[in-house]
Amino acid sequence: MDILLNEVEVRVLGSLIEKEMTTPEYYPLSLNSLTNACNQKSNRDPVTTLSEEDVVRAVDSLRFKQLSVISADGGRVPKYRHLLAEKLGLMPAEQAIISELLLRGPQTLGELRTRCERMHPFTTLSAVEEVLKELATREIPLVTLLPRQPGRKEGRYIQLFSGIPDTSKEEHEPNPEAARLRVMLENDRITKLEEELAELRSEVIELGNMMNEFKKQFE
Repeated sequence: MDILLNEVEVRVLGSLIEKEMTTPEYYPLSLNSLTNACNQKSNRDPVTTLSEEDVVRAVDSLRFKQLSVISADGGRVPKYRHLLAEKLGLMPAEQAIISELLLRGPQTLGELRTRCERMHPFTTLSAVEEVLKELATREIPLVTLLPRQPGRKEGRYIQLFSGIPDTSKEEHEPNPEAARLRVMLENDRITKLEEELAELRSEVIELGNMMNEFKKQFE
């Protein structure tokens, strides 16, 4: 692929796509919102602690590669949006899959179907596979299927924006128990609720500041 992204650029691009599809009312994103999106504890693998400076460098690099732009909405602070759909002619289903691969790394058909649900619903695994085939057989492929590794029942798909990682040294881990999976899902749910509450608090503070500025006009 002629576009090669580093780990931070991958996280920033994936976050922009995700937020456009899941919370369009808050999109495009300010630098603070984009940094928080990159560092979410849910729907991310690995979890990161990027600084705003890290994100600024990544956004500037993405802009140079014509994958992002500063929104011209006339707001008080700069806001950023991605240009991936326009640049590559992607449909919503394709964007959802690419976003998940950017945010969580290699995944199976079943994982992609479940995790894409919040952005774009897929009725069957075949529907997911069909979109992946479209992305993999483009003139410049955007995804590929990794060779199935020992101990794994299914092959995993990966995005090609950052090249293909060396998975030959991955150690096989036993599948988690059903109880552990339930705990993990519950933890993800709680983390997501906490993040949504933090976003709401931030919005309330911003609205309060705007109201105070409005009142000052009449003092």
